[in-house]
Parts: sequence; C-alpha cells; structure tokens
Amino acid sequence: MLIKRPPEPGQLALPLPGLDELEESPRIARADRVFVNRNLQLTGIDWVGFDMDYTLVIYRQGTLDALQIQHTVERLVARGWPPLLRTLSFDVGFGIRGLLVDKRHGHVLKMNRYKVVTVGYHGTRRLSQGELEELYHSRRIRPHTSRYHWLDTLFALSEVSTYVGVIDALEARGESVDFERLWRDIRTSIDDAHRDGSIHEAILAEPARYIERDPLLAVTLHKLRSAGKRLFLLTNSPYSFTDGALGSVLDRALPEYPSWRHYFDAIVVGASKPHWFQEGSPLLEHDGEVLRHLRGRLERGKIYEGGSLTDFERLLALTGSNVLYVGDHVYGDMLRSKKESSWRTAMIIPELGQELAAHHACQPQLSRLRQLEELRERFEDELRFLQARFKEYGRQPDASGKAEQLRIKKLLEQVRGRLRANAREESELKQEVDRRFHPWWGSLLKDHNERSSFGLQVDTYADVYTRRVSCLLGYSPQQSFRSPQDLMPHEL
Repeated sequence: MLIKRPPEPGQLALPLPGLDELEESPRIARADRVFVNRNLQLTGIDWVGFDMDYTLVIYRQGTLDALQIQHTVERLVARGWPPLLRTLSFDVGFGIRGLLVDKRHGHVLKMNRYKVVTVGYHGTRRLSQGELEELYHSRRIRPHTSRYHWLDTLFALSEVSTYVGVIDALEARGESVDFERLWRDIRTSIDDAHRDGSIHEAILAEPARYIERDPLLAVTLHKLRSAGKRLFLLTNSPYSFTDGALGSVLDRALPEYPSWRHYFDAIVVGASKPHWFQEGSPLLEHDGEVLRHLRGRLERGKIYEGGSLTDFERLLALTGSNVLYVGDHVYGDMLRSKKESSWRTAMIIPELGQELAAHHACQPQLSRLRQLEELRERFEDELRFLQARFKEYGRQPDASGKAEQLRIKKLLEQVRGRLRANAREESELKQEVDRRFHPWWGSLLKDHNERSSFGLQVDTYADVYTRRVSCLLGYSPQQSFRSPQDLMPHEL
C-alpha cells in the first residue's frame, strides 16, 4: 500500500495545489530549454550581444551545404582537379562539428575529451581499430599543428563532405591523391566563394530557400529590450549581406520595429572575430556607401565596421561581466570572448534539437547500458574473488583442495562467459545508440560515457547553451540560471 504523507511544516508540497488543474504543463519543453554549465543571473546583465550567422539567422543546413559544394567543385576544377568532380554525388549529412582532418593521411577523425581518437574515416571507409591504434594511440595528437584542421563551424560541414567524396572518387579510379593539397584547395575554393560574394548573392536571391525564419525571434528580442536590456550585433559578415539576411527574418516582424536595425543599440559588421577580441582594427563608420573613421561615440541606428573589444567597451562604457554574448562559434565567439574579456557566454547549438530527440528515443538502450555497466562491475568483483580463492586452494595439496579448485575453475569459466556476453551486448547497444544520433559519428556532444572533444569545449567556454535564440523567450529577463550539481565519481 502506498501512503502519501503530508509535507512537514515549511516544506514545499509538489505539485502545488491547482497546478495539476492547468491545461498545460508549467515546465518548458526540453527542446526549448536553456542548459546551464555555470550559474548566470540575467538580473546582472545590462547588454546582450548577438552574432548573426547560425545565431540570429539559422540556415537550412543541407540546402546551404549543397550550394557551397557546388561552388567549391567549380573552383576545384578550375584549379586543375578532374572535371569528373562535377558528376559526383556528395553526402551533405556526412560531417558534424568537432571533427579533425588529418591532412597527411586524408583521414577525418572524432576525438573524446582526452584527445583520444575513437572513430575515423578515410573517404567514407571506416578505419579499423587497428589502424586507429597504429596512427593515433601510440603518440599524442596535437590538433592545433599544421598537420590537422579543426572543424568547429557549421559552414565547414560542406568542406568535409567534399573532401571525403573526392577521395572516394579518385581512389576508386586508382589515382593517388595529395591529401594536403586537396584540403588546401577546398578551403581556398570555399573561402573565395564567400569572399567574392557568390554564396551571399545566392542566399539573398532566395532567402526562404536557405534561411529558416523563426517567428519567435523578434518577440524574444523585444522582450529583452522591454526589460531594459540593451542589445548589440557583432558579426563578421559584411554589411550588404547582414542587411539582407537580417532583413529577411526581422523586417516587418513587429510593428514597433520598422527594420531589423531598430532592435539594436549598437551594430558592428565585418568584425573579423576572433581577431576583434584581441588587437582588432580601426573602427569605421558607414556613411552611405562610404567608410570613414569614427568621430565621437557609437550612436544608435548607425552601422560600424571592424574595431576591437577594447574600443567597443570604452565607447559604450561597458562593464564586461554585465555583458552576455550569444553566438554559435566555439573559437570565434565563445573561447575568445572568455579568454580576452569577462563577458558571459551563451552558445547557440542548432544541432541540439536532434541530439535531444535521439537521446529521448534511446532511453531504453541507455537504461540497459547502465544495467550492463553495473553487471560488469559485479562480474569483475566475482572474478577477482574467485581468482583469489582458486590460488588459496591451490596451496592445499590434499584432495579436498583440488576438488574445490576444480569447482571454482568452472565458476570462473561461467563468470568469464558472462563478461564476454556482457561486452558483446554493450558493443551492439553502443553502435545502435550511435546510429540514432548520427549514422557516421554518433553524438555531437558525447562519446559514449565521455564528452566528445566538441562537448568539452561547449562545457568549458559556454556558460549556458540552447538550440536557438528564441528559447530565451520562455524565461524571465531576470532569470537565475543555475548549473546542476557537479558530482565526482566517488560521489555517485
């Protein structure tokens, strides 16, 4: 019989009287929550800054990747690569953020938080455990050396899709590939396509095709402003593209704001982050189509270009800890703002919706994996105990000692068999879980029980993270975000 006891005096009873009568749950849907690494009190935040690409403007990933691959391939052919590349089909779903390209061997790798390579591909052929151990487990990986390239932006996913597709195609024809030159030419080609405006022009010609309009974005920005927060835009994109992209998602969204520029108290384009957080460049003011050096202070409604953290804080009289910067780029937005300033950070992870959905779908498998982990520990304890008993009886030369040894030997074989069966089931379940998250790489943020290398960076440099800016709408502008209890293994 289940007996419900009344709460002690002064103890909060849940659910509160009347809450169970509401038509909707008072809890924010998990996909729309803000997740907390470090405590953050919005009451102490006076300024909220935003990056643009993949923060305020969310791109349709597969469509944008296909566009970038198309422009990359044309430039690769112009640089002397076979015209065959134009006929290839590229898998735009191959890459995730946090991968490492080994330009020496033409491999693409995923590491866990300890820089241990756990998964790797050459083209789209999965590397065996033996290959990984031979190349990457006998010596320390140094990701920031010239041999490797770190994929930390969503724009870079098209690059790795192109890389593995070209390697597959050329090696299938028996051709040798200069992997380093191929990667360098891919990077140069996509940079040229962005620099000459080709990608931007295609996006602005059909914004609905490439940009996902969030109907709650404008309301979220308005709510922050109404609470007394001042907003600024800090983006690397040039003004011409910023004007078109933000116009497509914010113009005419609310009658109080005639254009996207009216949401912000300061606007800086062409910032060249992460350089902006360090020495930066001279701050220029847009005067029509002309750029001139800044005269006086920053003014609301005007467009500025370049500059630096030092100038920006001085001109706006900012106190660093009172600034929350919202962006999607680990290095350019999160890491540099953390290391060079005392700004607080909120990371936008558009992939988080898929991560949460996969995590929910895998609950039965994850629960079983936890059971298998407990069983493995129990079997290992039994194995150690039986091995000690086996040795103890081995020191008794009489018949009873030998008989007991024989009995224990049979028990040892049974326990070892259970351990092998446990390991097989665990391996199969982990593969099934990985496929739910991503068919090639598994979870973006985790590597089974460990954080992935990318997950570690999110944990280290983002105070809070969520899947899009409009998730802030569900919270009060005076919200106190509190991190969960951080337990060490001995406390579990």
